[in-house]
Amino acid sequence: MLFNSLLFLIFFVIVTITYYLLPHKLRWIWLLAASSYFYMYFKPVYILIILFTIIVDYCAGILIEKAAGKTRRFYLVLSLVTNIGVLAFYKYFNFFGVNLNLLSGIFHGPQMPLLDFILPIGLSFHTFQAMSYTIEVYRGNQPAERHFGLYALYVMFYPQMVAGPIERPQHILPQLHRVNYFQSNTFITGLLFMAMGIFKKVVIADRLGLYVDPVFTNPHGHSALELLIATYFFAFQIYCDFSGYSDIAIGAALVLGIELMQNFNFPYLASNVSDFWKRWHISLSTWFRDYLYIPLGGSRVNFLKTGANLLIVFMISGLWHGANWKYLIWGLIHGLLLVAYQLLHKLNIRIKGFTFFKWFITFNLVCLAWVFFRAGTVADAFFILNKICRGNNLTYTAGSLMSVPELSYCAFIITALFLGERYVRKAKDCSNTGKLFLIGGLMLACYFLGIFNEAQFIYFQF
Repeated sequence: MLFNSLLFLIFFVIVTITYYLLPHKLRWIWLLAASSYFYMYFKPVYILIILFTIIVDYCAGILIEKAAGKTRRFYLVLSLVTNIGVLAFYKYFNFFGVNLNLLSGIFHGPQMPLLDFILPIGLSFHTFQAMSYTIEVYRGNQPAERHFGLYALYVMFYPQMVAGPIERPQHILPQLHRVNYFQSNTFITGLLFMAMGIFKKVVIADRLGLYVDPVFTNPHGHSALELLIATYFFAFQIYCDFSGYSDIAIGAALVLGIELMQNFNFPYLASNVSDFWKRWHISLSTWFRDYLYIPLGGSRVNFLKTGANLLIVFMISGLWHGANWKYLIWGLIHGLLLVAYQLLHKLNIRIKGFTFFKWFITFNLVCLAWVFFRAGTVADAFFILNKICRGNNLTYTAGSLMSVPELSYCAFIITALFLGERYVRKAKDCSNTGKLFLIGGLMLACYFLGIFNEAQFIYFQF
């Protein structure tokens, strides 16, 4: 079920009204049932995968809390292996199979059979959220949850189970236990976040997609200028698409009185790559920081080890995004950029002043790295970058996709995003009347300017 569909609007209204009509003791049942329906709308049988991991992790949490020493570690490892095993099987089995077959083919060896199935939607997100629970119980930061239904709801809470934010148990589980009374200010603020998210998706992301998708589908048929425009447009398409989803998720949860973490903080205003990753997909970057980078030694070790840790984390982060070499290369690029940034600090080389220059370099490096993320193949990505860097064909002939006035309009709405998003964030502290006017304005803009083709959110595939 897509957030930008009429069906979701009906679902959201029914779920929210019923939630507040029910007594507290029945609300978790209603939300769990609604979340199950929300997920099963895509492919019903895959609910069994989530149920399996929920049972394993629920039992593991209790066993970890009761056990001591190596036994606690054994239960943690069992939980992690189960979750990673499910993720690896569905997401990476065919990826490794294809690559092994290519290698085997060189030596005329046997071919590994591949499986034909659809990747369970949001698998990477709810798997990481489930793993954070057992890790936090093992570390003593979260008591094991005895209420099976509430633990299942923690994993399956419908606003964020498909594409995040990836929450920690100590933040969400206490909120699921407490009684949430209807508060008009919180309710309207939630609607404001949802309106902003829908605006980002249908007015900006989906419109930019009308240009980006055809160009990246056929990069050989477009000039360097057209590829460069598509690269910049994709940077804003993926931001508005993903941060739009996060805003809708945060808003839908807030309407129910449940607060989710902020997932984006104006990432394209970052002055360096390290700053970018403190602002982009915050729930994932902090997950890798706390559960992989720091346990590997983080930055407490020597420079070479720190650099290796960064490369390991970002290559794994790349593969987390997709079972494809292009995602691994995208992650490797960011890892190398962070190593270079760390090296400049180690050598005490700092670029003082020139704030615009630092922002400009960071933004363009991030945009160029996005080419590997969006291109159909690694070969396409290298072709696009080569053509852009050579810049020997700066003509614009893609009039069949967008006319020059339409391109100017896209540039205008991107500029409006920069100016307007910060204002909307601050508007949560305004009066309810002011927020309602802003919600109305955003919805009118969506109605008259939006693209209503119910395009899937980009991060649904991860």
